[in-house]
Amino acid sequence: MIKPDFTQSVPENFGTIHFVGIGGSGMSGIAKIFLGMGHRVTGSDLRDTDNVATLRALGATVHIGHDASHLGSPDTVVVTSALWPTNPEYLLAKQLGIPVIHRSQALAYLTSKNRVIAVAGAHGKTTSTGMIITALLQLGEDPSFVNGGVIAQLDTSAAKGSSNLFVIEADESDGSFLHYETAVALITNVDADHLDHYGTEDAFEQEFARFAAGASELVVINCDDPGAVRVLRLMQHPRVLTFGFDSGADFRISDVDASSAEVTFKVTHLDQTLSGELTIPGEHNAVNAVGALAVLVGLGFDAKSALAAIGSFRGTERRFELHGERRGVRVYDDFAHHPTEVAAALKAARAVVGSGRLITVFQPHLYSRTRLMHAEFAESLALSDEVVVLDIYAAREDPEPGVTGILVANSFANQAQVHYVENWDDAPAVAAEIAAPGDFIITMGCGDVYRMVPQLLQALEN
Repeated sequence: MIKPDFTQSVPENFGTIHFVGIGGSGMSGIAKIFLGMGHRVTGSDLRDTDNVATLRALGATVHIGHDASHLGSPDTVVVTSALWPTNPEYLLAKQLGIPVIHRSQALAYLTSKNRVIAVAGAHGKTTSTGMIITALLQLGEDPSFVNGGVIAQLDTSAAKGSSNLFVIEADESDGSFLHYETAVALITNVDADHLDHYGTEDAFEQEFARFAAGASELVVINCDDPGAVRVLRLMQHPRVLTFGFDSGADFRISDVDASSAEVTFKVTHLDQTLSGELTIPGEHNAVNAVGALAVLVGLGFDAKSALAAIGSFRGTERRFELHGERRGVRVYDDFAHHPTEVAAALKAARAVVGSGRLITVFQPHLYSRTRLMHAEFAESLALSDEVVVLDIYAAREDPEPGVTGILVANSFANQAQVHYVENWDDAPAVAAEIAAPGDFIITMGCGDVYRMVPQLLQALEN
């Protein structure tokens, strides 16, 4: 991965913009807003995805594959941290002296004249951001936003609105969430992750404390999560609202029923107790909803109206997303890629599957995360009835000797429930052979495991 050069000054006029890695959820959203502002946008990505198709329909020129010839002659180049330092478009732009800025700098430019609501955390960012955006629209606001996933009822991850509110999912993975002029900060949790970048849990938590300190109006933070509690102790912010099950929470959650595809719960704030209902499964989503509620109340909205507006949220792409059914077996996909996320997603799925079995096809993401957390992954994945483990999606890291998906598979206490399949093309048939009518298959991970869904559906038919 490249180390972002945040010393590169942001141009006053971006002119023609070339995005290297334009198909990513965050990059595509930023590109979409620049297109809406009248900029000429070009870009490249490894695959021809739905995001790429949407951008082309809006007027962007997008090349598949990374090659120096794809750069053209832009005025500005936008990159992500996930690029390899040998990327030919990146290297040529540097050689030609074209300003190369990190995507967080481009987003900071877009948000600079707005009242920014920034959502950060190891888990729950995309859903919490989507809840806030959906609720604001229901409440009559017209915010700008860039989310990390497509919001179901809006069919987009980004838009330019007419109000001064700008809601963003703020990425903590490389420290870039510190670059926004944040008014309201929501911290969903601070579960240790991205230690390949931060080195230690303490450094990870210190960065979240800096993120909170930068919020000019309000910090909303989870008071159940141990890491968030430690960050809370590091903070000295004049206005903080907490949420969680803890009896001392400003927004206290109780009476959660997550036993079906819908979730009901109660939330108490000051002397008022309200009932909430969501159409997406999982106790963790009740927590996300109450964090979003605290943000909206902190912005001045009525609590009862805000909670009802949050209830209209129907989910985001790659968060327990149903893709089809064959032979009585439903096939879902989920983005979970950390042991805590995996456990939350599988508990939610368990509430929906009923008497059927849960078969998870899991793709580990990053060598460093797999090396550090393989035992925790096995423990979380064991909530499934059967697990097919793939090899690692490398993303921004070089391979590590001895670190493969088999580390996760070998960590299962019950070896009978796990199947390590090294060859991608063999995995759909393995999962389909296990499945019986009434079962769920769920592909899981933040790499490209979602691309297996059509093969799984075909394998079930066969």
